[in-house]
Amino acid sequence: MVNSHGRFVWYELMTTDIETAKAFYANVVGWGTRDASAPGLAYSLFTSGDSPVTGLMSVPEGARRTGVTPQWMGYVGVDDVDDAVDRIKRLGGAVYVPPTDLPNISRFSVVADPQMATLALVKGQNSGRAQSAELGGSGRVGWHELLATDWEKAFAFYAELFGWQKADSHTGEMGTYQGFSAGGKTIGGMLNKAATLPLPFWLYYFNIDDVQAAAKRVEAAGGQILYGPTAVPGGAWVVHCMDPQGAIFALLDRRKAVVYFERPASRDPPMR
Repeated sequence: MVNSHGRFVWYELMTTDIETAKAFYANVVGWGTRDASAPGLAYSLFTSGDSPVTGLMSVPEGARRTGVTPQWMGYVGVDDVDDAVDRIKRLGGAVYVPPTDLPNISRFSVVADPQMATLALVKGQNSGRAQSAELGGSGRVGWHELLATDWEKAFAFYAELFGWQKADSHTGEMGTYQGFSAGGKTIGGMLNKAATLPLPFWLYYFNIDDVQAAAKRVEAAGGQILYGPTAVPGGAWVVHCMDPQGAIFALLDRRKAVVYFERPASRDPPMR
């Protein structure tokens, strides 16, 4: 069994219109849907074939009151959620949701790094909701990108927290794009965000077979294209998008790509 510590194991869309989001992503990415609600919590799964790939829920009312808008969030597996939260506090990060148990599913916490990029920690992920470790699966997340205020400080934080290591890097017009690996596998990259972006954030790339056709579906279904489609070094094609509720995501066609690719030197997607 692969150790999930330091690996992204799940992804979740928090939205303000569940039914519209279901229809949008089913059309754009080709996902199916499955109800997975529990008492007191309406929850759905997006599926690829018979396999769950991401979750879907409403933005909690308390979070809406604090200004939280629709967004995608990644869950990183840890050996001990409480210990990881303590380390985040010591390293200058923030805790939005303290360690919490979901009976028979997991223990989780929602946190932010010292530059305020949000993600979640999880332990004991239910096998029915575990993300595949393979980045190339259709409809799955194929790349994780952190747009940071200072990628070097961000990398030091995540290296201390998760044990991430540096992978290939490239310096272009937007500065250094630093790849990072978990368990010896390159899973994403970091770069400094544009000064016009108010906060750092994580951007998740969903694998798609034809990014140009998918981009047309995004617009036809009421979403927006923020950048692309465009080719990037290594042979991949990417497009950055916003769904009808304002959640930012990316699509990735890497059928001819090498493992590592550089994000193109262009403007960054806006924050909501």
